[in-house]
Amino acid sequence: MIDKKKTAVLALGAIMTAAAVSISALMSTAVVNRGRYPVFGVDVSNYQGEVDWTRLEEQGVQFAYIKATEGSGHIDESARRNIESSAKTDIKRSCYHFFSFDSSGHTQAKNYISVVGRDEIDLPPVVDIEYYGDKAFSKPTREETEEILLPLLNELEEYYGGRPVIYTTLPVYYRYVKPICGKDYPLWIRCKQTEPDFVDWSFWQYDDQSELDGYYGDERYIDFNVFNGNTDEFEAYASEWRSE
Repeated sequence: MIDKKKTAVLALGAIMTAAAVSISALMSTAVVNRGRYPVFGVDVSNYQGEVDWTRLEEQGVQFAYIKATEGSGHIDESARRNIESSAKTDIKRSCYHFFSFDSSGHTQAKNYISVVGRDEIDLPPVVDIEYYGDKAFSKPTREETEEILLPLLNELEEYYGGRPVIYTTLPVYYRYVKPICGKDYPLWIRCKQTEPDFVDWSFWQYDDQSELDGYYGDERYIDFNVFNGNTDEFEAYASEWRSE
């Protein structure tokens, strides 16, 4: 005979456990060894609003990735302002493009290039590939993704003179990035739970729930990142990523 009271308690426990797991997935719990990874950076978009880049630099920000474009037609409203304002500081900066599974790699590259000048960036361009909308449930095939992603990466590399960085999450990395790109491109990995020492990363986004002074948009938080190396290695990376 089923003990209905016991069953109800177990069901409630399962719900609470699932809720706790969901909450922990949203929270950043990774511990960063800043002695090992001293080079600290942020990434920003229009959500951060007006950015005081001098104030960010005063708080130890050494590099920044600025959202420039999305898909084949969207341009971030703050891209031009952030590119020009950040150039007045010693922060090493570049721009990222939010990848679309729904339009061609050629038109996406054209969109990014129309916004980001070749000599306006200190670090490689970034392609941000992650799930959006219903893509996590209705996943594009690897072949479909490859047909879009590789032309995008190739055209950016040809124009900027160095291989782009790929920003991604672990599920997308294992489903698309690793099988399609292998280790051919520098990796910027999002992992909020632990240091991602099980992948070969160049940049690590470890927190998206922290705050700094110096930005005045609707979003109170700003993403925290580190470079995989010391300051000298970072300076070398910034000066050597172009092949020309």
